[in-house]
Amino acid sequence: MKAAVVVFPGSICDRDCKVAIERSTGAHVDMVWHAESELPKGLDLIVLPGGFSYGDYLRCGAMAALSPVMRAVAAEAERGTAVVGICNGFQVLCEARILPGALLRNAALKYVCKAVDLDIVNGQTRFTAAYGDRREATMTVGNGEGNFFADEATLDRLEGEGQVVFRYRQNPNGSARAIAGIVNGRGNVLGIMPHPDRAFEAELGSADGAILFQSALASA
Repeated sequence: MKAAVVVFPGSICDRDCKVAIERSTGAHVDMVWHAESELPKGLDLIVLPGGFSYGDYLRCGAMAALSPVMRAVAAEAERGTAVVGICNGFQVLCEARILPGALLRNAALKYVCKAVDLDIVNGQTRFTAAYGDRREATMTVGNGEGNFFADEATLDRLEGEGQVVFRYRQNPNGSARAIAGIVNGRGNVLGIMPHPDRAFEAELGSADGAILFQSALASA
């Protein structure tokens, strides 16, 4: 199994993602600088990590979405490669129009960092199949702009087509319909605001995030 973690200026969770994937799955992980125009060949998983790409100037993820590597990420997504955007990575995917919606400032206008309980809304995606019959998971949020927004028609479509994958049990940021994670229509691109990379071993408080990485690579 081969994975790549994209590193933007201001990424802070790139190494976390690398370690989480390696320890959870045994996969080889390449770190790819954002200015690269190509990705390694034969990838099974691409991860856009959390952090503050470009210092969150303009809008979170807006500048990173224009990085050269994102053209390669979009092409891989089109080919069906699994892509996960975590926190800032979710923001980047929305800004790049690979996923619908936008991430706004948290409803309370405060940075939120804590463990959160999630409902696994769709357990039949390539990112959740390994959870089996489980319908709950615990991960950690750490964001100031994690408030997922989309118009009502888009929200209805996401719900109706099974693209809502994770939902907060107690909404920490005001996200529409308490949405914590969605997939694209094809089901190979996941945007998730909570961090599976901060929940891959019991010593971290939860190992539920490891299952997400295992699921994504098992489907390759």
